[in-house]
Amino acid sequence: MKPYATEQIRNVALASHQGTGKTSLVEAFLYLAGHTTRLGKVEEGNTASDWDPDEIKHQISISTSLVPVEWKDHKVNVLDTPGYADFVGEVREGLRVADSVLFLVSAVDGLQVGTETSWHQADEASLAKLVFVNKMDRENADYEGVLSQLRERFGMRVVPVEVPLGREHSFHGVVDVLTRRAYTYADGKAGPTDVPGELQGTLDAYRQQLVEAVCETDDELMTKYLDEEDISDEELMRGLHMAAARGEIVPVLWGSATGAVGVDRLLDAVVQYMPSPSEVGISANGQLAALVFKTIADPHVGRLSLFRVFSGSIHNDSHVFNASRSHDEHIGHVVVVRGKQQEPMPEIGPGDIGGVAKLHDTGTGDTLTNKDKAVTLDPITFPEPSFSACVVAKTRGDLDKLGNALSRTCEEDPTLHVQRDPETGETILSGIGESHLNITVERLKRKFGVDIDLSDPKVPYRETILGSAKAEGKHKKQSGGRGQFGDVWVEFEPCPEAEFEFVNKVVGGSVPKQYIPAVEKGIQESMRQGPLAGYPVINLRATLYDGKYHDVDSSEMAFKIAGSLAFKEGIMKATPMLLEPIMQVEVIVPESYMGDVIGDLNSKRARVLGMEPIGSGQQRVQAQAPQAEMQHYATALRSITQGRGSFSMSFLSYDQVPAHELQKIIETHKDKQLHPSAH
Repeated sequence: MKPYATEQIRNVALASHQGTGKTSLVEAFLYLAGHTTRLGKVEEGNTASDWDPDEIKHQISISTSLVPVEWKDHKVNVLDTPGYADFVGEVREGLRVADSVLFLVSAVDGLQVGTETSWHQADEASLAKLVFVNKMDRENADYEGVLSQLRERFGMRVVPVEVPLGREHSFHGVVDVLTRRAYTYADGKAGPTDVPGELQGTLDAYRQQLVEAVCETDDELMTKYLDEEDISDEELMRGLHMAAARGEIVPVLWGSATGAVGVDRLLDAVVQYMPSPSEVGISANGQLAALVFKTIADPHVGRLSLFRVFSGSIHNDSHVFNASRSHDEHIGHVVVVRGKQQEPMPEIGPGDIGGVAKLHDTGTGDTLTNKDKAVTLDPITFPEPSFSACVVAKTRGDLDKLGNALSRTCEEDPTLHVQRDPETGETILSGIGESHLNITVERLKRKFGVDIDLSDPKVPYRETILGSAKAEGKHKKQSGGRGQFGDVWVEFEPCPEAEFEFVNKVVGGSVPKQYIPAVEKGIQESMRQGPLAGYPVINLRATLYDGKYHDVDSSEMAFKIAGSLAFKEGIMKATPMLLEPIMQVEVIVPESYMGDVIGDLNSKRARVLGMEPIGSGQQRVQAQAPQAEMQHYATALRSITQGRGSFSMSFLSYDQVPAHELQKIIETHKDKQLHPSAH
């Protein structure tokens, strides 16, 4: 691939709801540009951007793929992002290094939640936008309805620059609104034709809308418009480019990716209307600043780092400085990446995107720069995990390889988090959703040969007492030779202000002071497993007030056992109770789903504390809910709100388990003791 000047580069992310045809569109791009000789199909697993075995198996995009397309002396770096909500982190990666976003909308299904979500993210990043309404050749395609939806949701800045020719299966071309020229298609190639008479009214209306929209963004053109002077097509095209590059106008085009209808004109529109890196502040001769936006981990080849150059250039056989981690990196060979293919290049210039293999210690979000004038770019903001599962290795061999495999997988996907729960001893894997973790399990097996199961994490229940009781703990053992003797009296009572408090009220030396720490230790060790369901006991005060000892047979061990025995007897007499962790929950949802969301929270034993509007038709719900009820809330909320809701959750406090739930937990504990192998 030849090098391209910054002005000739377009970095565009493809974003939309799943199933709108992004991957098929990329295939049409490659075919029309002459990079391939046939259109790959998702169903056949032979597309350029969905090359990962997991993507082929599930027939969905899982990772953001980089696919450069050479078109009319320009290089269009296409970032094909997943549409499935569980892989939103991949979308964040693509948007961070793009200068514009091409949104696909299905002419059949209309505007969907995944597209709305990505649109909001593009707004936050101030990226230029372009819309391609795909599947115009399908039954029930409704271009007027889709345009109405887009304008209702995103305003009148959404402006069609084409009029479709034909409907559904008779769709066969488009009319350019700006030039008034019509094109019909055969085998993906456009041929000029006359504008049908019945479309003249629509064409005139669309052109008037386009002229007014462009003139509103340009004072000089507005003056001409108000003075009723002629405005040339060249002036309109230049004004449209400037307005679209600033995000003030969103051009809309129509077509069919699988039929390659209108796709060439879409590529033309990307080149004509979307900004080059030089228009968004890229410096060709400035200090090196490149952002690693994606890491691909391969157990055989090693790590491949994809980066976008925001300033300067990265050359073969050079040294760069990782400003994010304060260390040097050697650049061996830089490459242009197209799906799974790599083409060596002497350098990756300003504004361009490339890859480099085997960096020593560089991860996603790191800045590569020069050490003497180091700069640091803003990293990628990833969403926090909302679904967690316990990881269990199937064999000893899997366990030995698990740590490294999880570490490498998290390098590749920063939305995955791994931690060891210090209380339960479980390894917890957290991600965006259930499907996200299930595909991660498949990837661990395929890439690293690690076979694991996922299960719900244990809820860290606690046990406590509601009343007070006195109990004797007496340990006496005589079996020839020196015996063992320790006898203590302990009062147990609630202690809300501390997890455990030990009070010594022994008088007269009934328990020698050298044995008192052993009594405390015996009680503390016994508190690790409560009497109801084996969970740790908290909020307990133990007061040692009397006891007996033997001059010969008493020892620290004997009094430690005596303390343990006193605990086991006293705790059962002091009204033991099970406590469950209560979470502070914040849910953000559109107003239209409020009733369903509140009803679902109530079914989860939640206490709704309040609701407040936060703008854009959104409501914030504050609630407190038991952790045990919120294990699969990410899946439930997505289902209730069609993916439009989000939530965050943090530990708040412990509270008593209701009686009907208490019995279930105790029964489960007994079953595990009787049948440990089944669990």
